[in-house]
Amino acid sequence: MSDTNSPQDPVQNRSVAIIGAGPAGLIAAETLAAAGVTVTVHDRMPSVGRKLLMAGRGGLNLTHSEPIESFLRRYGAASPRLAVAIEAFPPSALRAWAEGLGEPTFVGSSGRVFPTSLKASPLLRAWLRRLGEQGVRFSLRDDWKGFGDPGELRFARSDGETTVQADATLLALGGASWPRLGSNGAWSDILWEKGVDVTPLRPANGGFRIGWSELFRSRFAGTPLKTIAVHFQDITLRGEAMVTGYGLEGGLIYALSARLREAIAAEGSATITLDLAPGRGAAELAARIAGQKQGQSMSNLLRKAAHLTPVAINLLREGGDGALPRDPEALAARIKALPLRLTGTEGLERAISTAGGVAWDGIDDDFMLKALPGVFVAGEMIDWEAPTGGYLLQACFATGIAAARGILARLDRTAPR
Repeated sequence: MSDTNSPQDPVQNRSVAIIGAGPAGLIAAETLAAAGVTVTVHDRMPSVGRKLLMAGRGGLNLTHSEPIESFLRRYGAASPRLAVAIEAFPPSALRAWAEGLGEPTFVGSSGRVFPTSLKASPLLRAWLRRLGEQGVRFSLRDDWKGFGDPGELRFARSDGETTVQADATLLALGGASWPRLGSNGAWSDILWEKGVDVTPLRPANGGFRIGWSELFRSRFAGTPLKTIAVHFQDITLRGEAMVTGYGLEGGLIYALSARLREAIAAEGSATITLDLAPGRGAAELAARIAGQKQGQSMSNLLRKAAHLTPVAINLLREGGDGALPRDPEALAARIKALPLRLTGTEGLERAISTAGGVAWDGIDDDFMLKALPGVFVAGEMIDWEAPTGGYLLQACFATGIAAARGILARLDRTAPR
């Protein structure tokens, strides 16, 4: 094996500035430092990996175990461009990388992959130790303001503005969801002014607004809807959702978010259909309803015949214009196909991820911006989206490594011979 740190290595004494200390930026820093490049990671926040730590609150779903062919289809229109990066660093490689940091993983019942600790903080601490041993430098509270002279980056700091020179730059600034964790999308205007095509940033994997009655909102906001099915267009999915003060959120809703968002943008609203008893057919439900004692309240009837929870019972009234039908067939039909009208998306500040970003047409095969030679991009700031389930982090890691390899190729080509 050749020594990547030998004096003959053309990337020696070359410097790379990485802007953004999330998973894409950190894995790129590791890849570059391992090749002998001098790396400085800049971030406007006072600490690194804040969104990764937030993901750790849900167990840190790193990736998914499904076959790679169906895995790649989760990225929709972006899948052809992402496929090359993910196939070069697939889920198995991400799991091996985590284990190398002392954080082995396991596959959950849903096929999702988690570290056995179900936490992000042990993995992040071990990762930062490795980066420190590699000589990666961190410059925090650096708010990137754009470009100066060729190869020059401008940062605002507490003591004023400063400039940094680098042989190559990687932008890994994230999207615009959860801006209090660091990613605010301010980079989009900077790149647009430099001739980079940026698709407008929109919420992905977020909630949708529904005009609940005040009574329903005050009583059931924060209550889960367990074991339901949601149908929209030609897709039916089964799982869980969460009632919120503004509408609905949760895994089932996130899985449909791209379609729902586009439908609302085109039509002004979108109507989903809920099946509140997906394990029972309409005929079975109607027979059970008809067999109940006469004279009992509607709530008791639905609880005994259909095993509906209070939130589901009241949701039937919300989606059915008040009074529920007494006819068993009509009532069963409403339980199996309850329409809910979604009137808008919840804002970026609460979305899990972001749609839109740097257009693929402006990025070459090495993840370099065609309009800005020497400037590379990775992670969520590129125009792709995916459902939750490990697909988001997998693509961030894979594009970070792909961009780092693109930088190494450029440094090799441009190094003095």
